[in-house]
Amino acid sequence: MTPTQLRAFAAVVRLGSVKQAAADLEVSEAAVSLHVGQLRKELGDKLFIRTSSGLAFTPGGLRLASRAAEMLSLQDRTIIEVRQAGGGRRMLRVAASSLFAEHAAPGLIELFADRANDLDVELSSHDPGRFESLLLTRSVDAAIGPVPATVGPSIASTHFLNYQVVAVVAPDHPMAVRPPSLGTLRDQTWLLGPSAALHTGVTPNLLRSIGVPEHHQRIFQSHAAAVEEAKRGKGLALDVSFAVSQDLTNGDLVRIQSPALQVNGAWSILTLTGPHASPEGAELTRFITTPRAIQAMLRGSGVTPGRFKPSIHVTLWS
Repeated sequence: MTPTQLRAFAAVVRLGSVKQAAADLEVSEAAVSLHVGQLRKELGDKLFIRTSSGLAFTPGGLRLASRAAEMLSLQDRTIIEVRQAGGGRRMLRVAASSLFAEHAAPGLIELFADRANDLDVELSSHDPGRFESLLLTRSVDAAIGPVPATVGPSIASTHFLNYQVVAVVAPDHPMAVRPPSLGTLRDQTWLLGPSAALHTGVTPNLLRSIGVPEHHQRIFQSHAAAVEEAKRGKGLALDVSFAVSQDLTNGDLVRIQSPALQVNGAWSILTLTGPHASPEGAELTRFITTPRAIQAMLRGSGVTPGRFKPSIHVTLWS
């Protein structure tokens, strides 16, 4: 039984299919099936069977799923602790929503890491719907963004910042001077960041409430790139108000005035509770609510996420 086999099986359990597990692990479906087959042979258990409604796990498969998460978590944590012991450094792993990762995380993480010379911070962008599983499997020490619809009792959530999403266009765009109707909004070209590709969140909820068809949506690798296109008159863009405030002041952009576009969001930090809580995660939770941290987030210049698919951006501060 190897870590590679366990990771393949754990991905199948988490995502519910071999195909999705292969995409998540960035390997072929045949590779995932091979790893699962090796586990079946070694353990003498089918682990799961395919049904018309999805995968049905055997009792042994469910037991392995629980143990796999524990063993992989222990392995990851051991690697980190050994590296820390050898180098005298600590590691803080943070998952963040794409909107927070782009606009608010750089200022926060840089300021937080500067407070401790022995601390490295790893930031990765994820769908908020995965926050709980990332924390429970100890893949990250803290998750920052909107709170998922449901979180278990072992997850603590601390709210720290409200924000507003605004729609902006170039000064010579027709909607810059005339409030648009819902029908007009639906017919526009919407220039969007990666947060629009998710199923939940402020941006996808707004698009659904207005009824914007998919063929009118253009998704860019960053929200900043979408805003730049809006400056060129290519359509309307959505972004957090503090990120475009200077462009609005300079007259490079104009905010669209429409009740349908009044939308607010909130960011929170999630960590594990009890004996499994990360000391570094708890330290970040205490720091993130301070006035100094809030100012650092609002003044952040932003970064560009890497590939859009998978939408994961990793940055190390030390």
